[in-house]
Amino acid sequence: MPSFDFSLLIAGPYHETLLAGLAMSLRLLVISLMLALPLAAALALLRLSPWAPLRAFAWLCVEVQRNIPPLAHLLFWYFAAPELLPEALRDWLYGHNFEAIAAVVALTLYAAAFMGEDLRSGIRSVPAVQFEAGRALGLGFLPTMRFIILPQALRIATPPLLSQTLNLWKNSSLATVIGTAELMYAAAKVETETFRSFEAFAFATVCYLTVSLAIGALAAWFARRYPPRSA
Repeated sequence: MPSFDFSLLIAGPYHETLLAGLAMSLRLLVISLMLALPLAAALALLRLSPWAPLRAFAWLCVEVQRNIPPLAHLLFWYFAAPELLPEALRDWLYGHNFEAIAAVVALTLYAAAFMGEDLRSGIRSVPAVQFEAGRALGLGFLPTMRFIILPQALRIATPPLLSQTLNLWKNSSLATVIGTAELMYAAAKVETETFRSFEAFAFATVCYLTVSLAIGALAAWFARRYPPRSA
């Protein structure tokens, strides 16, 4: 019969390793989300720009990011992109926790492409008459978007944005392939050193499930608190 020893999850160096991995995963989520949201807003505005070259540029950025798997993004930014840099700078990056930086860049760009499309859909859901009213008040394109359209679009787009946040949290687990010391990396390290596979990966599973359920609960609360307006 198998025996389980959960004491290593409660105290000791392995407990600290797992908590440090969880903290890194949460940092990846928060930092990537904070960077992805403004980038997504910029992409959405460019997609709706009256100038065709800007629309084409934003479309290309979105399609490139959305149609490449997140794992390929991570490998590109960690292994391929630094090859374009001077050797001294590349060595400095690899010596200063470049794994986490590359993970943030990859996750941010990938999430921003999807969030940008959600925001664009939210903007297009706002009645056009409100944009015309802003222009009638003498506001330009960007001020109208900032003060009138975007606040309403953000409320409309919040449920899909929360869904993308959930995807971002789950995709953060892929950062282990480039050596980022996040939750899956920590669980694999504990398993390798203790041969306690069930305990280590059960801890990681429960952590991912708990945060995912919390994000889902936030989305459900928002849906109840701010139900869709009838047309």
